[in-house]
Amino acid sequence: MAESALLSDLGTEIIIPICAIIGIVFALVQWALVSKVQLSTYKPHSADGKNGFTEPLIEEGEGVTDLSIVQKCAEIQNAISEGSTSFLFTMYQYVGVFMVAFAVLIFLFLGSVEGFSTKEQACTYDRTKFCKPALATAIFSTVSFLLGAVTSVVSGFLGMKIATYANARTTLEARKGVGKAFIVAFRSGAVMGFLLAANGLLVLYITINLFKLYYGDDWEGLFEAITGYGLGGSSMALFGRVGGGIYTKAADVGADLVGKVERNIPEDDPRNPAVIADNVGDNVGDIAGMGSDLFGSYAEASCAALVVASISSFGINHDFTAMLYPLLISSVGILVCLLTTLFATDFFEVKAVKEIEPALKNQLIISTVLMTIGIAIVSWIALPYSFTIFNFGVQKDVKSWQLFLCVAVGLWAGLIIGFVTEYYTSNAYSPVQDVADSCRTGAATNVIFGLALGYKSVIIPIFAIAISIFVSFSFAAMYGVAVAALGMLSTIATGLAIDAYGPISDNAGGIAEMAGMSHTIRERTDALDAAGNTTAAIGKGFAIGSAALVSLALFGAFVSRAAISTVDVLTPKVFIGLIVGAMLPYWFSAMTMKSVGSAALKMVEEVRRQFNTIPGLMEGTAKPDYATCVKISTDASLKEMIPPGALVMLTPLIVGILFGVDTLSGVLAGSLVSGVQIAISASNTGGAWDNAKKYIEAGASEHARTLGPKGSDAHKAAVIGDTVGDPLKDTSGPSLNILIKLMAVESLVFAPFFATHGGLLFKIF
Repeated sequence: MAESALLSDLGTEIIIPICAIIGIVFALVQWALVSKVQLSTYKPHSADGKNGFTEPLIEEGEGVTDLSIVQKCAEIQNAISEGSTSFLFTMYQYVGVFMVAFAVLIFLFLGSVEGFSTKEQACTYDRTKFCKPALATAIFSTVSFLLGAVTSVVSGFLGMKIATYANARTTLEARKGVGKAFIVAFRSGAVMGFLLAANGLLVLYITINLFKLYYGDDWEGLFEAITGYGLGGSSMALFGRVGGGIYTKAADVGADLVGKVERNIPEDDPRNPAVIADNVGDNVGDIAGMGSDLFGSYAEASCAALVVASISSFGINHDFTAMLYPLLISSVGILVCLLTTLFATDFFEVKAVKEIEPALKNQLIISTVLMTIGIAIVSWIALPYSFTIFNFGVQKDVKSWQLFLCVAVGLWAGLIIGFVTEYYTSNAYSPVQDVADSCRTGAATNVIFGLALGYKSVIIPIFAIAISIFVSFSFAAMYGVAVAALGMLSTIATGLAIDAYGPISDNAGGIAEMAGMSHTIRERTDALDAAGNTTAAIGKGFAIGSAALVSLALFGAFVSRAAISTVDVLTPKVFIGLIVGAMLPYWFSAMTMKSVGSAALKMVEEVRRQFNTIPGLMEGTAKPDYATCVKISTDASLKEMIPPGALVMLTPLIVGILFGVDTLSGVLAGSLVSGVQIAISASNTGGAWDNAKKYIEAGASEHARTLGPKGSDAHKAAVIGDTVGDPLKDTSGPSLNILIKLMAVESLVFAPFFATHGGLLFKIF
């Protein structure tokens, strides 16, 4: 059993931070390349011809050197950037208060496990050894919670900054052709992806090494305290996702209903008062929220794997390299994604509209294939040939090739989920075209077809998740599931790059329309945006799939930590938890949908009021009052994000304290099983409706042209479908995956407390 890995501990200590730093440097290089696009007055460049920063403008005839247009773009970008920054700052103030309060709660609950004593205690899993006191775990869990929260907030904020920096630059590059615009949008997405992946890895790595100074050989306590990192990351993501989602959709629904349906003006028309709020929303919801969300998944998958490993042979024999196997996978992931990104920006150039979606799809395929090789190498050098993994009280023998298969199955399941999502939400395939076709007979049939499409799109992803769970669990118990989740998230930098690309090109289109640029440019940005809708849906598919695996892994770690031998569905304690847990995603969705609805109602009234009372607004002689709409969205989202957030954060605490760990295990299982289904169907339904509308608007095929130009009855029906789908795909759906993970990681962090003091109601009777 004592054979060790090929890679020395020192090698591990060097490789991980170096990969993280390479990721950060690469992100900064991409940022520098994006910033070469001038937003100030137009200057002719010297001719060196690389990357298209230097080619003369193709459309001189359209008065492109016209400074007023560049100036307008810069002004609009400025307004969007200011709106996003001020919203996030206000939100972080609210969330900061919550963070401090929750940190105190973690300290009190975990400290009270042993009555705040500073004496060493017998270890949880090996009673013969002594471990650091529960008080230390309380202090360090609190610290890692705050670190995770801050990292999550920073990753969201940086993502928003680069997106608002790049949107106008994408618009200006679109004058030179669709390929140039694509590269700018994609590079900016890559900045966010790499900063986030590298930061998450680096902070986690440094935290482990600092905690080790105190914990020494008590790895069980060390990695239990590290779980706070995942909790911090996800609790911030919850507020970012819900708050940002309510913000963006209130504005979007308000702008669409009054602008497009009532007033017949195009999307993102500068006369529409809600248009700035709508574009701000894309950045705070889809970018900042998505960033925090995937960072949370990543942090939790790592934490779940580390907790289980610390009580397996890796931890017992103090094999540091094998212990950090999850971090090594992520390090290799950064290098693989770096290579993959170059395929889109440097090795091949996108020249025509029809090459955009394949280029983004190839990103997924290339990164998956390369990553499979990467995982094989890591598994070969970082793991001993055979080792044991903790499996609910017994140690299970595992070989290194089995662990490689666990990670690979997660990775490929992610690719399958991505492709199925694309099939159901891209307007290049029949499902969305059928939905578009059903618009002939009005909005009702559109809604029916869209809902059916969403439910149907759940089938294959669930099978993919089920197979990867079965394979990884059979090979390596809960550790296998945790590394399968990490496999799915190992290409997170590429996943985030194609995900952030969507909102950036959406904003670019908005800026083109508001700056009054020519029709051809709007067509180019629309093509970028339609591909972006699909990639955003793929990104959500990844987030939901990985959330399911992460949540299951955390569930396993929780069950081990709370010393439950089996979770028996047939005991009443567990079954009531199961059925209530399955209800929670519905309750949560009801809250978020209603919040979007009521905020949109206020927005519609305000937009109507402005159209009716500001003279000359429709004629374009007077300016609308954008600030009021921004304020409506901000106030609504800050007020409305608290109840859903409280529901998710308080449920595990209340259930654990009053009903104990058995019922809580039921609640976690129930919410996982029902949440995944609703999340996938909601985000795919919304994505399909959005692209059905785009399909009719673009009129690229014979079939699309029969459905109408903009403003036809079929198009209006499609707009209504899109509006119904907005809160589904951007608020409820994506927030649900956080609900699933967050409840599980919270239960894991508080497990010692629940195990000693929980279940008050059953103790009384």
